Amino acid sequence: MTDEQLIAVFQKIENEFNQAVISNKVDEIKHCITPEWVLVDSQGGIIPQERFFYVLEQGMLSHSSMTKKVLRVKIYGDTALVTGRGQNTGSWQGQPLEADEWITDVYHKVNDIWLCVLTHLTPVKK
Repeated sequence: MTDEQLIAVFQKIENEFNQAVISNKVDEIKHCITPEWVLVDSQGGIIPQERFFYVLEQGMLSHSSMTKKVLRVKIYGDTALVTGRGQNTGSWQGQPLEADEWITDVYHKVNDIWLCVLTHLTPVKK
């Protein structure tokens, strides 16, 4: 598969992941990730999925839009590193939230399906 084809495949996977997060429904998000998935960001450090799901279920965090442009995909056996740039909007503890970030998602192929194991976010410097 060419680099362009890999990017197209993972752009579709990332778009589905984005839609799941925008749904703000834990069950939808679970279809895109492994049970070990964690989120890493500059403010919260390593955030286990239980914590992420808790703030969603409590209404402390919600997303209203999320886009990612996949810029690079590298496959290592049944592991894929996907790097891109994303923007999202929503609310955090009742306050508007807007983010522009570099994103690295690590995927693992399970039963022929790519599931995200780790998401790492780095804010874009203004």
